Amino acid sequence: MALILIIDDSPTEVHAMKKALEKSGFKTVTAKDGEEGVRLAREMRPDLIFMDVVMPGMNGYQATRAIVSDPGTKSIPVVMVSSKGLETDRVWGLRQGAVDYMVKPVAPDTLVRKAQATLAA
Repeated sequence: MALILIIDDSPTEVHAMKKALEKSGFKTVTAKDGEEGVRLAREMRPDLIFMDVVMPGMNGYQATRAIVSDPGTKSIPVVMVSSKGLETDRVWGLRQGAVDYMVKPVAPDTLVRKAQATLAA
């Protein structure tokens, strides 16, 4: 069973993502900001990370850079999930090392399919 780290400062988003992923058999762990997310990525070595962009302190772009530049966590795929829907936001997220970029709101079945596809790649 794959472990997915959800890094998002919105309790509502976290709840919806956790519910959809756990219903489909994934284990989840959550972080409320980039700093905590980077720490948990290093400690827990999840199989996949869903990363918000706009968070207090270390934002999602900074956290993604920290994760993909760390030899211990660089192999963990990061999918950005953000309300920032401009093409420049998506391109910037991918340049930071994310493997994909999704715009909120994300339907539960779309989130689960993205997790399955990313883990199968």
